[in-house]
Amino acid sequence: MSVVGATLRAVTTTWNWPAHVEVVERAAEDLATWAGKAGPGASVPTCPRWTVADLVAHQGIVHRWAASNVRGEGPLSQPKEKVLREVPPERLLDWFADGAAALVGDLRAAPDDLRAMVFLKDAPPPKRFWARRQAHETTIHSVDALAASLGRFPLAEETGIPTDLALDGIDELLCGFVPRGRSKLSRQDGATLLVAPTDAGRAWVLHLGERITTEEVPGGGGEGHAADVRFTGTAAQVYLGLWNRGEEIVSSDPDLVADWRGHQRVRWS
Repeated sequence: MSVVGATLRAVTTTWNWPAHVEVVERAAEDLATWAGKAGPGASVPTCPRWTVADLVAHQGIVHRWAASNVRGEGPLSQPKEKVLREVPPERLLDWFADGAAALVGDLRAAPDDLRAMVFLKDAPPPKRFWARRQAHETTIHSVDALAASLGRFPLAEETGIPTDLALDGIDELLCGFVPRGRSKLSRQDGATLLVAPTDAGRAWVLHLGERITTEEVPGGGGEGHAADVRFTGTAAQVYLGLWNRGEEIVSSDPDLVADWRGHQRVRWS
């Protein structure tokens, strides 16, 4: 992790900052709606060890942690169990909404030259980094709430995630999270994995090994790029599949999809 100012990092997202903040706001509302429909005791199929109460508490803690960083107060967190002890179940969604609203307000009030901690490879400047990170954090966990209300993994079309948001999230995951540390995949033979959504003009090549490196390549569908394995599907299907929230990735190597689902996971921080 590092603390940077707005001039020290290249922006790696084509989305603008206001759009990310709007996604945080909208995804938080969706999460609350679906969590309310499911009920606090419902299980979360996409996070098997969690109930909806666990999910809501977790995301509320993350929003408060992110807001604390944006305000320049440093990391501020608390155990999920403490929240669940202190916040009555009937108040949990209100507590969550308060944290989401505070984060959105802090993001909108942040100066363009905000200096704050960032923790992904090739991260955008802090103001954009935190808006982008929380946009995808909240979107993915809103899908968890939808899964709880459905009692199963949702289809991509049921989530309403637009193509451009999904592409931005794929890029953040593959270029920001995945290269951070040692690969968790069992396949470390130097093979190449092409991630090529079928409905967009962007694609990424991952070089698999003890450490994964990622490069974005031009061309929709990855035409003209030889690779040992391909992951395809719509951008939303790929986005959810890579984040282990969907089961619709199409691949020439189903074993690698299963390996990804079982091992290539990331921590929220």
